Amino acid sequence: MTADIHRPRPPLRLGFVGGALNSAVGYAHFVSSTLDNRFEVVAGCFSRHPDVNAEAGAAYAVAPERVHADWHTLLERERDSLDALVVLTPTPAHAPILATALDAGVPVICEKALATSHAQALHIQESVQRNGGFLAVTYNYTGYPMVRELRQLIRDGLLGQLQQIHVEMPQEGFLRTTDGELPHPQIWRLHDGTIPTVSLDLGVHAHHLVEFLSGQHVLEVVADQRCFGHFPTIIDDISCMARYSGGIRVNYWYGKTALGYRNGLRIRIFGSKASAQWLQAEPELLSIYHADGRREQVDRGSSGLRVASRPRYNRFKPGHPAGFVEAFANLYADIADLLQQRRQGQAHPQSEYVFGANSASAGLAFLEAVTASMHSHAWQPVAGQPPAQEQ
Repeated sequence: MTADIHRPRPPLRLGFVGGALNSAVGYAHFVSSTLDNRFEVVAGCFSRHPDVNAEAGAAYAVAPERVHADWHTLLERERDSLDALVVLTPTPAHAPILATALDAGVPVICEKALATSHAQALHIQESVQRNGGFLAVTYNYTGYPMVRELRQLIRDGLLGQLQQIHVEMPQEGFLRTTDGELPHPQIWRLHDGTIPTVSLDLGVHAHHLVEFLSGQHVLEVVADQRCFGHFPTIIDDISCMARYSGGIRVNYWYGKTALGYRNGLRIRIFGSKASAQWLQAEPELLSIYHADGRREQVDRGSSGLRVASRPRYNRFKPGHPAGFVEAFANLYADIADLLQQRRQGQAHPQSEYVFGANSASAGLAFLEAVTASMHSHAWQPVAGQPPAQEQ
């Protein structure tokens, strides 16, 4: 059953690994997880640096004795008092934390990207299956009400047969200067592995949005990768075309050197009966263009909505825009529902909005094919099978 934000329930207990106040995502996870009183942060190892660790613990109202110096100690002392562990470290550090937590029987919520390679994701996936564990990966853009509305419109056939999808996520952070100073990305983002870090940052979101909305999976891809920014040793701009099941063609563009775009995420979906467009910069609006020439814009206050009018998406009345944190909170509410169902003994709880290791593995296989295509200058098949329903 879908979460109802107005129904009181005791909050579930979270421990954070990473996510200090100086991290890129920590405060967003803290605010969104606690927004609807579905979770509370009760313990953590927020940073390897003692002063930063203590500062975050105080800001998140965590008792000092439950702020631990390292994640090993956190798991050892808190494993029986947590409902889930939230992993917010840089992506290259995820694998050992996830493996240890899953082997200890602790449910895990992990910031994307799950891993740095397809092989690494498969090992994590095997750990989930071996332990009968719980793993949710946070792709927060799918938490926006109008994205979920669009998904349901597609499911209901309003757009007809899907033909093309164009998704782009341009940002400017690796080229824009501030008061004449060059940008200062986190050090780990300035090293590319099997998959370029820009793909782990942005490509995973783009891929997940396409599969979330279309219900189809990628078959093969042809791609180009470039460096346009101030850091010549890394890839910072990627374009590709992909062939999907269902006969869909998808165009991707994402990168960090598009001046003028703080975060220009946009998705356009073209079908035989209608097309639709959603922009993250205007998250409350969904534009629909019909074959008879009609154009409409819908928001949470429009009549005839399938999803976005539900109480859980209306913390404030339409006209009071919801945004990034609320979208994250919607996803956390879905995760909380699944964790509650597991606690109540349901053998196979499921959610149409929560995705784990299978989906993450499929995304990383796609991103590895993007890199392989750039090197081969040819279409590249994507390894693996379409992800199954996981949670």
